[in-house]
Amino acid sequence: MLSTLTIHLHLPTCASLKEKRGRIKPLIARLHREFNVSVAEMDLNDHWQEAVIVCAMAGNDAAQLGRSMQSVAKWVETNWEDGQVIDEKIEMI
Repeated sequence: MLSTLTIHLHLPTCASLKEKRGRIKPLIARLHREFNVSVAEMDLNDHWQEAVIVCAMAGNDAAQLGRSMQSVAKWVETNWEDGQVIDEKIEMI
């Protein structure tokens, strides 16, 4: 079973793609390190003030995968200070 978490982010103070990457890259690295999930920026790559990142985790316990992805989403909402979460979506595949 595979669980994905899609997070749509808003970075209101970014004035360039370079600045955006400088804020997204540490977030991706931290999520990978802290939660052992695969993470990538998947959409809105050419937009300065928005990003869509996707976290993925595989396992055989759907309930545990769901709890893990909820933890990731909550951490981003609570601890990431470079922008705001516009939307998030957890899916089981």
